[in-house]
Amino acid sequence: MKKIGTGKLKLLQLDHEAHAEERHDYPEGLFVARGHAKVIIDGQPVAINTGGMYIVPAGTLHSVETDGKGTVVIFD
Repeated sequence: MKKIGTGKLKLLQLDHEAHAEERHDYPEGLFVARGHAKVIIDGQPVAINTGGMYIVPAGTLHSVETDGKGTVVIFD
């Protein structure tokens, strides 16, 4: 994790590995730099492909499913 000002930047390598549900009191951006990711946003699946981005609203329950493979940049 790298802090930039008051924000954080994380790099997540997906290899068909699930990541637990979480929620934050701030928005979180998910940018797929390579490959694809399937995230669950408040119980609904969202597919994000290379070059795609999704902003998870503050307070929203979300997780990453096991069928993704690639690199995701997370910023909050």
